[in-house]
Formats: sequence, structure tokens, C-alpha cells
Amino acid sequence: MAMSEIKHHLSDDILMAYASGNLPEAFSVAVAAHVSMCDTCRATLESFDAIGGSLLTETAPVETGADAFQSVMDKIRQAPSEAPVLRNATPDFPTPLSDYVGESLDEIKWQPIGMGVKQSILHTQDDATARLLYIPPGTAVPNHSHEGLEMTLVLQGAFADETEYFSVGDIELADGSTVHTPIAADGQPCICLAVTEAPLKFKKMFHRLVQPLMRI
Repeated sequence: MAMSEIKHHLSDDILMAYASGNLPEAFSVAVAAHVSMCDTCRATLESFDAIGGSLLTETAPVETGADAFQSVMDKIRQAPSEAPVLRNATPDFPTPLSDYVGESLDEIKWQPIGMGVKQSILHTQDDATARLLYIPPGTAVPNHSHEGLEMTLVLQGAFADETEYFSVGDIELADGSTVHTPIAADGQPCICLAVTEAPLKFKKMFHRLVQPLMRI
């Protein structure tokens, strides 16, 4: 997967929440995918993991039963063996995301939602929604704001709004203070992973009326 220099990163608060296991599954997928693409955020996450490991070593040990080790070994022996999973040499998606959608664009089951835009909703827990979006070149997502946090990771192509430009590997964090009209840039389709904890707030009545059909 070709990747330009990543300029838009995750916040320390989000990386800390991910490291401590306090993010909804849908957001965790986006964070893991971005971290697999971004050296900067991966280094920050590793430092948080190191801090967490240091704290664990300072925690008083908890006594276990005399048969605890034998019980664990018995469960390991009883676990069914699995054949190795063969991976494509050049997958279209980062590994944390391919576990949900497969490795190839050809495996995606797209649902049209209008204006040539297509989506594929990931199967994650209900406290947030993750979806792949395919946006044709030059097509704009209607002007909107947000009820809560939205996290958008660019996987292919690029998009731009009124103030910023996001290319492969970049991740946008938007909240209730963000009002924008993202548009697929550079004359090519933009494929991105978008995670939301609440429906978008569209400005035009028409888009609000069809929003339940789009599930976005």
C-alpha cells in the first residue's frame, strides 16, 4: 500500500485510551489500523505500553491456586489446532482492518448510498459504528457537523475540506465543533474508514430526511 508522509495523527488522549483498553471496538479498529501505518503514533503507543508495563511490575502479586498452571496447560492442549492463514503479498488494507473486511477491495460488499458514494458497515459492537466509504473523485460528502467524535482514516486517495488536506495514512478527528464538506481530492476515488459514535448532523433538510436510509 503506497503511502505519503503522514501529517495528521492521533491525540495522546486517544492513544492512551487505546493502550488501556478503554475505546469502543469500532474506534479501536481505526486506531490499530492507523498505528500500523504511522511510525510516529506507533512510537507514542509503545511508550504508553512501556509505562503500563512498568506500573504492572510495581503491583503486588496476587496468589493463585496450586493447580492454576496445570489448568492453563490443559486448556492449551485441548484447544483445536488451526491451519495457517495465507496472506496476500500486497494487501489493500492494513492488517488490523483486514481482519474485519478481508485483504482485497474485491472482497468488499458495497452498498450504494447516492451520488456514486458507497459504504460497507463493519460488524462491531453497537456503541460506535465503523464503515468503509468509497467516494468518487470530486464528490463531496454533504455539509455536516457531529453529535460526537468522528474518526476518519484515509486508506486510498485523499480528501480535503475547507481547511485541511488528508492523504493515505492521515486520520481526521472531528467533533461537535467541526462543520465541514469533505470532498474526494486529486482526481481519484477516496477510500476511507470512518468511525462515529453518533449520527452526523446534516445541514440540509433533504439529507436529514434520507439519512435513516443511508445509516450514517
